[in-house]
Amino acid sequence: MTQRLHLVFGGELVDPSSTQFKDIDQIDIVGMFPDYDSAHAAWKAAAQRTVDDAHTRYFIAHLHRLRDEELGS
Repeated sequence: MTQRLHLVFGGELVDPSSTQFKDIDQIDIVGMFPDYDSAHAAWKAAAQRTVDDAHTRYFIAHLHRLRDEELGS
C-alpha cells in the first residue's frame, strides 16, 4: 500500500485573505499523518481551537505529491 503523507500546520497570517505568515518562527506544526482522513481530523481540531481568531489559519500539505513530482510520476 502506498503511503500518502500529509503535514498539518498553521499560524497567524499577515492578512486573513492571504497565506503569508506573520512570523514563521511561530508556525504551529500539528503533525505528520499517514493519510488524508487523519490529517483532516487534526486540521479540523486545530482550526476549531482558533475559530475566534480570523488571522489564524491551518493548512494540510500533501507531501506525497511533492515526493511523486521528484520521481517524475
